[in-house]
Amino acid sequence: MERDFLPVCREDMQKRGIAQFDFVYVIGDAYVDHPSFGHAIISRLLEAHGYTVGIISQPDWKKKDSIAIYGEPRLAFLISGGNMDSMVNHYSVSRHRRNQDAFTPGGIMGKRPDYATIVYGNLIRQTYKKTPVLIGGVEASLRRLAHYDYWSNKIRRSILLDSGADILMYGMGEHSILALAEALDSGLPPEQITFVNGTVYKTRKKEDIYDAVFLPEFEKTAQDKKVYARSFYLQYSNTDPFSGRRLVEEYPNQVYVVQNPPALPLSRQEMDDVYALPYMRTYHPSYEKAGGVPAIAEVKFSLTSNRGCFGGCNFCALTFHQGRIIQSRSQESLLSEAELLIKDRDFKGYIHDVGGPTANFRFPACEKQLTKGVCTGRQCLFPEPCRNLKADHRDYLSLLRKLRNLPGVKKVFIRSGIRFDYLLADSDRTFLKELCQYHVSGQLKVAPEHISDQVLQYMGKPKAAVYRRFVREYENMNRNLKKDQYLVPYLMSSHPGSTLKEAVELAEFLRELNYMPEQVQDFYPTPSTISTCMYYTGLNPCTMEPVYVARNPHEKAMQRALIQYRDPKNHDLVREALVKTGRQDLIGFAKNCLIKPRKLSEHKDGKQGKSKKRTHKNTGTIRTIHKSRKQEKKT
Repeated sequence: MERDFLPVCREDMQKRGIAQFDFVYVIGDAYVDHPSFGHAIISRLLEAHGYTVGIISQPDWKKKDSIAIYGEPRLAFLISGGNMDSMVNHYSVSRHRRNQDAFTPGGIMGKRPDYATIVYGNLIRQTYKKTPVLIGGVEASLRRLAHYDYWSNKIRRSILLDSGADILMYGMGEHSILALAEALDSGLPPEQITFVNGTVYKTRKKEDIYDAVFLPEFEKTAQDKKVYARSFYLQYSNTDPFSGRRLVEEYPNQVYVVQNPPALPLSRQEMDDVYALPYMRTYHPSYEKAGGVPAIAEVKFSLTSNRGCFGGCNFCALTFHQGRIIQSRSQESLLSEAELLIKDRDFKGYIHDVGGPTANFRFPACEKQLTKGVCTGRQCLFPEPCRNLKADHRDYLSLLRKLRNLPGVKKVFIRSGIRFDYLLADSDRTFLKELCQYHVSGQLKVAPEHISDQVLQYMGKPKAAVYRRFVREYENMNRNLKKDQYLVPYLMSSHPGSTLKEAVELAEFLRELNYMPEQVQDFYPTPSTISTCMYYTGLNPCTMEPVYVARNPHEKAMQRALIQYRDPKNHDLVREALVKTGRQDLIGFAKNCLIKPRKLSEHKDGKQGKSKKRTHKNTGTIRTIHKSRKQEKKT
């Protein structure tokens, strides 16, 4: 049978001679049959195991019949809000509506509802009262138990209850969806499918729950921030598939939401098999008139090398969703996919990325994780690399060399980000050399996030000295290679623990680098991260110690402005911040000053000589090679 997209309408269903689908998959994104999209993996995996799947993409949630175009599925409805949480997709950190949705045809905003998983679930329940409904994806995964919701500024119930679904799949769902499909196909009703790892179910039968840790009751969690912080840390400490316990959360009227332990990570062979499924590798052709789906541009010529991240940044939800154990594909699998990219008529010779959450992670942090899981209460890289950490780039180097030697490949980029502390933990600098020599497109993106050790501590990031060391080594390597290349650091304002004092410290650091970021990421409290728990409770859930949190919009604006202190529009905010922190010494004409005074009378020390302004033509990047004196004079 010729490779094709899965059915998206009744006509497609009839052409295939399907009287009733096994599963109907309702998704908040446009239908893109590419392995970077969760709905593509789940639907193709079910198809490979003999099940039929019909796709309903972005149904009109104001019309009941929009989810009834195929009739009732034989086994279940599946729901995913999309590749992003629908609220993050819709709103900026300032809660302003975004202008574009990259996962919708033509980038049009408004094709999915807020809290999409909940809305779709209730839409289905209006027509199909007893048909099994299974929810999954990022939105469901990160809202599986009581969670702080930034947009409503309150603790919300498990999304399993609010959506009206029967079972929730969390994490990467390959193992759990196949187990659920087999159980449903065998005739088991959803209420009896309580044994699948990587799932959450609801029950009124407390006596049937075994070997479980009971979290605080929902009502207490919603009313007391200390209780929520303790509950969250229990959740956070049970995200490992080897050591994670079954968790139970009680709701009013003796309803219990039960989270089974996480599913086991995919083996290398299983991951290879997932990426070898017959994807069309692009969006459905019906979207061409609208201009296609913008999100495909970032991934069409990229390769997913790994999953999971043992970096453990506190503001990142990866620990809750993909876990800390690295899963990776074989070199053969990646080379085979690269051959498909090369054959694509739009391929220009450039592989845009070879990576994952962290590009230079290819194996678990240590041997122990393969059988016993990750350490509870300890991190692999923070505050310093664990003595058991295996920092080794040889396999990744071998893969990159093979990819760049493929006929038709001009350049292989690494754009998904590297962990510079992991790179430094490897005593061999061959990877750094070849990274600079072959895989940087003039700029390398890295994420120090901040420069204050206090803020970095709350972020779960290495000390500033580690980043400074990396910058020196990167500069030296580029100088030795005679490369004119730059670093682009990602920085974050207003993270819990950051006061105006630390924000000024970050501005001074940027002054030293002669660098002003074009964009600033204000801390965004997304569901199920340690940092979000800090933001809501004002407590570090790991220690229960108080944490300063900048919640006032004006203070957050000052912290943002300090990072872009050179922008004339930010002058008043920067001045206000400097006065509030007693740093008027940074207002003036001296070389170390951040801004000039509006009036000469403001300049207390009376110095009127302007410092010589030196700006590289590529504003927004850090110069990473030393110029000769002759070049310096020309500049």
